[in-house]
Amino acid sequence: MTTDLTGATALSRLQDLGYAFPDAGPADPKYAAYQRLDSSIHIAGQLPYVDDELPAQGVLGRDVSVEQAKELACLAAINALAVATMAVGALDRVRVVQMLVFVASTPEFGDQSKVADAASELLTTVLGDQGRHARTAIGVAALPRNSPVEIQMVCADIAPATG
Repeated sequence: MTTDLTGATALSRLQDLGYAFPDAGPADPKYAAYQRLDSSIHIAGQLPYVDDELPAQGVLGRDVSVEQAKELACLAAINALAVATMAVGALDRVRVVQMLVFVASTPEFGDQSKVADAASELLTTVLGDQGRHARTAIGVAALPRNSPVEIQMVCADIAPATG
């Protein structure tokens, strides 16, 4: 499926969805926010922070609803896009290659893919075909800072070749 996004920028599409595009934030001295190898950008796991705060904490199937987790997955994906943009210079140069979605959930919870679907849909809405990606949704017992969701991405810089 080809998505026609003629005329609008990725940033304007994100804003049309009601999201602000965050700054990538300061780097942690213990690890890099991303590592670049040629055109590939490997992004460290991103939590769904908004203004340095987690909007919700806990585990799906006990503390957090699927609807809440979907929104958190979108926020974590946007934070990963912010890091990718920091690496390449512009959101329109980002292509998402792979996304890993970690969902803190009870052993009985089996809808991790529904949580991940929300982030996947956001990426294709904002980036069109450049947002289509390989994806894995993984249920885990806990995540850092008691976050319900964490997203790790591999992206590529699609800047035109020069020279």
